[in-house]
Amino acid sequence: MNPCAGYINPGGRSVVDVKPSDGQPGGHAGPLLQVTNLKKYFPVRSGLFSNVSAWVKAVDDVTFDIRPGETFGLVGESGCGKTTVGRTVLRLQEPTGGDVSFEGQDLFAMDAKTLRATRRRMQIVFQDPYSSLNPRMTVGSIVGEPLKVHHLAKGRDLTDRVCQLLNRVGLRPDHYPRYPHEFSGGQRQRIGIARALALNPKLIVCDEAVSALDVSIQAQIINLLKDLQAEYRLSYLFITHDLNVVQYLADRIAVMYLGKLAEVAPAATLFSDAKHPYTQALLSANPLPDPTVKHERILLPGDVPTPLNPPTGCRFHTRCPHVMEHCKTIDPPLIQIGKPEAGHKVWCHLYSG
Repeated sequence: MNPCAGYINPGGRSVVDVKPSDGQPGGHAGPLLQVTNLKKYFPVRSGLFSNVSAWVKAVDDVTFDIRPGETFGLVGESGCGKTTVGRTVLRLQEPTGGDVSFEGQDLFAMDAKTLRATRRRMQIVFQDPYSSLNPRMTVGSIVGEPLKVHHLAKGRDLTDRVCQLLNRVGLRPDHYPRYPHEFSGGQRQRIGIARALALNPKLIVCDEAVSALDVSIQAQIINLLKDLQAEYRLSYLFITHDLNVVQYLADRIAVMYLGKLAEVAPAATLFSDAKHPYTQALLSANPLPDPTVKHERILLPGDVPTPLNPPTGCRFHTRCPHVMEHCKTIDPPLIQIGKPEAGHKVWCHLYSG
């Protein structure tokens, strides 16, 4: 039996009144999310008694903010720590140091009860749309589970909300009683998005949310995310290694290398006037849609060092074509490019005067 049988949603609009701020504090001025000097180290244990012998510095002194209604892109190579940033910001992993405030509240100082309530407003869409869904639960149960856990709906009201969410992400009512294995990758990701929307969050962390999908399906999911952002006034932390995707979707972009930020700028500025040598190298490797247009490729020597034993000073100095002696021993300062309101920042000795 299909619980959504007979469900009608005229014009594709919501038939269930689910207010984004229902039961949630509002009126906060300033950034929605403020991340300051975030650190996440993982212990390396060895010996008979599994003593800590070293630390993997996955995230080291990362600072950024996300404004209401903004898409903030976080890009970098595999292993740079961007996924760890997303998971630590949500406290899916406990931080080693630093501060994160959400709507002006210190996320790391919250007790379990307060954190549980706050997580209604912070959700995540995972990279793998299959492993993130319980194969023993129907789609209706998966999407409705957050509403049941937080005691926000039950009975027919719960069913109506789930049907509304399925409709809003482009799924049909007859999908309600089906299981995840019956769907394509794109449809599974729509299920994950519907589940993230169920609690009417203000921030959604999209962790490589389209990287496992075909290009044509990627475009559909990206457009869906943009539509949902406009309708529900969402903010996104969009984590990806795909520069073309983040260029289309993000308002601002942060480039990450070996656990640290290298550059932060508005999307248009980053792609037209990148300052950090690593950002420039990344952009030079990005394929252009027009095959007749050629650009000079910047080839970086060597491999990315291990976060278990990162280089002293600037993390990028072992591969940088502009390396100077003090780059090897002194951490690069934060340099403001242009006027502060332009929002272009770079961590590089080249611009320290």
